[in-house]
Amino acid sequence: MRAAGRFVATLDREGVLSRTTRVRSELFGSLGATGHGHGSYNAVLWGLEGEDPETVDTTKGPLRADQIKRTGELRLNGTHPVVFDPEDDLLLYRRRSLPFHPNGMVFTAYGDGKVLCERTYYSIGGGFVLDDDESGHPQLMPDPTVVPYPFRTGTELLDSCRQQNLSVSEVMLANECVRRPVGEVRAGLLKIWSVMTECIQRGCSTPGVLPGGLKVRRRAPDLYQRLIQDSGQLRGEVDPLAAMDWVTLWALAVNEENASGGRVVTAPTNGAAGIIPAVLHYAARFVPGTDDDAIVNFLLVAGALGAIYQQTASISGAEVGCQGEVGTACSMAAGALAELLGGTPEQVENAAEIGMEHHLGLTCDPVGGLVQIPCIERNAVASVKAITAARLALYGDGRHTVSLDKVIKTMMQTGADMKIKYKETARGGLAVNIVEC
Repeated sequence: MRAAGRFVATLDREGVLSRTTRVRSELFGSLGATGHGHGSYNAVLWGLEGEDPETVDTTKGPLRADQIKRTGELRLNGTHPVVFDPEDDLLLYRRRSLPFHPNGMVFTAYGDGKVLCERTYYSIGGGFVLDDDESGHPQLMPDPTVVPYPFRTGTELLDSCRQQNLSVSEVMLANECVRRPVGEVRAGLLKIWSVMTECIQRGCSTPGVLPGGLKVRRRAPDLYQRLIQDSGQLRGEVDPLAAMDWVTLWALAVNEENASGGRVVTAPTNGAAGIIPAVLHYAARFVPGTDDDAIVNFLLVAGALGAIYQQTASISGAEVGCQGEVGTACSMAAGALAELLGGTPEQVENAAEIGMEHHLGLTCDPVGGLVQIPCIERNAVASVKAITAARLALYGDGRHTVSLDKVIKTMMQTGADMKIKYKETARGGLAVNIVEC
């Protein structure tokens, strides 16, 4: 959606939007292989019409996409009408990839039968999109902002914490405040938290069957009612694993919303969107003293760890398998929870390392190209694993054999060695063996 919207903005900026009579969109690699199951087809249509992921009406959006396909007319930027042929103007190539990244797409605008503009974009995970330089090569533009505590690696982050006697969240907050006032940082993070909360509420209250043909039943509403009922029936008795049941519920709720086309927070990706909300809800519900300040700090730590993965490795299942999505989300959540529970920067780094270490080699094998099996349950299991990783790190003093940087390097190497059929193509693993199960 963002890439398509960016292309239309380019047409407007270059003065060719009014002359455009047709736009052709081509999705390659993983985007092409799983595009229908992941909702990419409709997302492109919405983006061309000027919609944004943060504000698009997720209820009316699918109806509008059906209308576009039925009428054969698309309104670029919401205003400029062009013809649209569903069979020829939006192509998903299942076995063709662009050289730079498996999540590639090409948009071409035509007018009077001539090419007016063509751009290549790469979706590198978590909603981040790289533009091309008009030759198909991505523009890798470093952020020119000078921050007080720059870091790309876990080691550099720890060095800043030690030298300045700061927590991970304090380092991240100082860097963020160079770009915007502290009030805006806090408001933005709390907005993210509110979207996560709304997503869980919708997931817990929306029964039914997920779209896509697998007929996967939404379990969160029934589980929610069961947990409410059980908590009343216990009458003061303590179930030592009740908290984990709630964590499972919250992760399921988010990922069922994602699988049905609802609004989620890419944390760090849509396929792994349930882990950070579930773990943060665990803290808000079961850890005394978890107020807005603690929530802000949790998200700052998670963001710092996510930035390390994004800068030194990958968070794209199409590039490194699900270890880069669910593994990274587990790592981010584990480190963030460790600080919330009183951990030192060294314990935060240890928790994050544990969270990734035990996801190494995890494949991305969505059945039918849908983010349903095994994606939904995988988030629930990883959420519990993140809590375990944080608690395990807190029982130590932060000293450990495998550093976060080493495990991230290993993850990237493992992803490079992984066969392409296990990297979000729906051509390996459960995606081909589900019939036998």
